[in-house]
Amino acid sequence: MARIPAAQENTMLDAGFVPSTTYYLSLNTGDPGQTGANEAAVTRQAITFGASALGVKVSTNSQTFTSLPAAAGGLPYYSVWTLASGGTYLGGGATTGLSGSIPSGASCTAATGQVSWTLS
Repeated sequence: MARIPAAQENTMLDAGFVPSTTYYLSLNTGDPGQTGANEAAVTRQAITFGASALGVKVSTNSQTFTSLPAAAGGLPYYSVWTLASGGTYLGGGATTGLSGSIPSGASCTAATGQVSWTLS
C-alpha cells in the first residue's frame, strides 16, 4: 500500500476539484461507475468545495433536492459534474440514508460538509 503525505493528497484533491469553483451534484439510482451512469431525473444542485485539509476535501455549501421521483431502490449514489446539464462527470460515490424506498415528491438535503472526497 502506497503512503502519500497529506500535503500531496491535498494538492491532488485541489487539482481535481478546484476550491470555490461551482460544480453540480446529482443523485443516482445505481452506481455511477466511470461514466456517471444511472443519474436520477433530478435537477443537479450547485456544490462548492474548500481547500483540502488532512487529505480530505469537503463541500462548503448545502444542496436541497425537491420533488424527487419515486425510487423503489432509493437513490444510493451521487455524482459530481462540471455543468448543471450535460458537462463532464468528475466522480461519484455512495450516499448515506437514501438507500430505502423514496416516495414521489420527497425532498432531501446534503448539509454543508456532508459531501467529501479522499484519495483512499
